[in-house]
Amino acid sequence: MPRVVCPECERRIAAGMVAGRPGKGRLWRHDPTERPELFGYALVSCIGSLEIVDLPTPDEHLEFTDVDEPQPEVEPVGPMGTMALF
Repeated sequence: MPRVVCPECERRIAAGMVAGRPGKGRLWRHDPTERPELFGYALVSCIGSLEIVDLPTPDEHLEFTDVDEPQPEVEPVGPMGTMALF
């Protein structure tokens, strides 16, 4: 799942897609960063939990790099340009 910055706590949180709204996602429930100091260990969600946000486009998810590896030069040895495997 893509991670999106929460508008409240500014942490990167996973976002699931919203049905019928391409390009939109709902942030997963998460705790505020100051939870232990302010609330003790009670279960309290960040205000930004479950908010609908823009998802990154697919080209932002996957970044491919071009690697130019030298190809080994093998000369075909068979009559039709084939090699024996065994």
